Amino acid sequence: MATPQEQGGRGPSDSHGGGGGSYAAQGVPPAAPLGGVLNQYKPELGRATRVGTFVAILLLIAWGAYFLHQRLSIFQGDEAWRLLITHGIPIVLGVGLGMVAWWVSMVNRKSSDFMIATEGEMKKVNWSTRREVIGSTKVVILFTFLLAMYLFVVDVVFQALFTVIGVLKK
Repeated sequence: MATPQEQGGRGPSDSHGGGGGSYAAQGVPPAAPLGGVLNQYKPELGRATRVGTFVAILLLIAWGAYFLHQRLSIFQGDEAWRLLITHGIPIVLGVGLGMVAWWVSMVNRKSSDFMIATEGEMKKVNWSTRREVIGSTKVVILFTFLLAMYLFVVDVVFQALFTVIGVLKK
C-alpha cells in the first residue's frame, strides 16, 4: 500500500503541525510546469547572459538571412516564384534558426546552466575602476613609446656599426 507521501498527501509530520506546510519548505522541489518549447528553464536565473546571448544569435541570424536574400536576388523567373525564393527562404530559415536560438539559450538545460553559472562567475569578478583603467592605459602607451625609441636608437647604432665595418654600403 502506498504511503501518504507517495499518494501526494501530507506526511505524518505535517498532520501534527511540525512539518511546515508547503512542499517548498520541506525541500521538495515543485513540479515542473507542463512542457513546451516556450517554457524557459529557470527563467529567474542568468537572465542578462541568456537574453544577451539570444539577441547576439538573432543578430547573426538576421545578418545571415540578409546575406542569403542578397545572394538569392539573382534568381530569374516568374515573379511569384522569385518573391517566394528571394524572400521566403531567408524568412523561413531565419525563423527556424531563431527558434533553435531560443531553445539553446532559454530552454535547453545544459546551455542554460552554463550561462547561469557564467553570469554568477562574472558577478564575482573584481572589475577595475575607470580611473585604474585610464592609469594603466597611460602606462602601457608610455612604455610602448619608450620601447619604440629604444629600438630606434639600437637600430641606428647597428646601422652605423655595420656601415663602418663594411657590411652595409651608403
